[in-house]
Amino acid sequence: MVSGGAYGTEDIVHGAGYGRAILILLLTPVLWSLPTAFMIGELSSALPKEGGYYAWVRRAMGDCWGFQEAWLSLAASVFDMAIYPTLFVLYLARLFPWFGWGHRSLVVGLAVVGVCAGLNIAGVRVVATTSVWLFGLLSAPFAIMVVLAPFRYGAFAHTLTQPTTVDVDLVGGLLIAMWNYMGWDNASTIAVEVNQPQRTYPRAILGAVALVSISYILPVAAVRLTHLSPSAWETGSWADIAGMLGGAPLRTALVLGGMMSGFGMFNALVMSYSRLPLAMAQDGMLPKAFAQMNRHNAPWVSIVVLAMGWALCLGLGFERLVTLDVLVYGASLLLEFLALVVLRVTEPSLLRPFKVPGGLFGAIVVGVLPTLLLVFSVARGEHEQIMGINGLLVGAFLVLAGFGAYGIDLVLRRRGLR
Repeated sequence: MVSGGAYGTEDIVHGAGYGRAILILLLTPVLWSLPTAFMIGELSSALPKEGGYYAWVRRAMGDCWGFQEAWLSLAASVFDMAIYPTLFVLYLARLFPWFGWGHRSLVVGLAVVGVCAGLNIAGVRVVATTSVWLFGLLSAPFAIMVVLAPFRYGAFAHTLTQPTTVDVDLVGGLLIAMWNYMGWDNASTIAVEVNQPQRTYPRAILGAVALVSISYILPVAAVRLTHLSPSAWETGSWADIAGMLGGAPLRTALVLGGMMSGFGMFNALVMSYSRLPLAMAQDGMLPKAFAQMNRHNAPWVSIVVLAMGWALCLGLGFERLVTLDVLVYGASLLLEFLALVVLRVTEPSLLRPFKVPGGLFGAIVVGVLPTLLLVFSVARGEHEQIMGINGLLVGAFLVLAGFGAYGIDLVLRRRGLR
């Protein structure tokens, strides 16, 4: 749910260069992922509820803020989930350019959405097994590149490459790194379906921070040894670099891995996001239809409705999707950090198998660095244009719309219309 390999990191190198890209990939998990992992470790072990972070915020601050947490997460998911079919098509077009022309890319993206929705309707175990196998397969080509790169030291220093169309700068590279390292809370929404969640979540999340960091940094550091110009990097460039290092077979493996990455991430996140409408429906905050489960214990109505929403954003570009995703997701993450502090004050006796160290002060401080990084996303959103509209205004509209949606929901509930 957090990472599908180093795919998607190419624009960081383009915008920041090798040295700063490695520094960004090294510092981002420390400043962004690790504090988030500590927060999620405490709350998921103390409150392993269906809906995860929605349940935490609702318990800490009431129905209105719980609704806002779910609203912001689902709004961010519209942009987040459109990224993965986009990456799938980008890598498929590297292997078969025919699929990248005209409406064909949209058709392929819709097919990814449909197939993943179908796998999720088949149940959580199908999704889990698929994810494990895909992760192993897509990681193998990067491991081969890390081994081959030192033998090609300086070999690409004067290699002529096609000019790219990417205009990502240093701040844009940081935003993409934040996107690559975010999503740790997504696993919390299925806590009731996990064995021994109080013990499993903290260990899994903290271990994954280190694993994901290594999987990003090693391939970039290895390619740096070849002296390939950073300007040659753009979304999908891993395939071309693999071809330069290991020929057509390795290039094909990287392309297939990129497709598996986009597909696998989308597939796992369908499972996560679909539990939000389920939990809200169980709490009476959405129509009861969203709580319907099939014989595989999958919330099929929630899966189908969300898949339709995700399909609507398939036409937006990768960098624009990332900007909006980080902007809206950041607001929901701040509510989770706030819930951590509020619950420390209001429920000091709550059993916490894992705790953020440092008492109440530690619970407050752990959210400071992620908040500062989110300032960068706000700055970038001010200059980004989404369909001719200022990106910051789009993000602000989505945040404010949540309160309007809650007002409508509250009126309907008071009138007995569930």
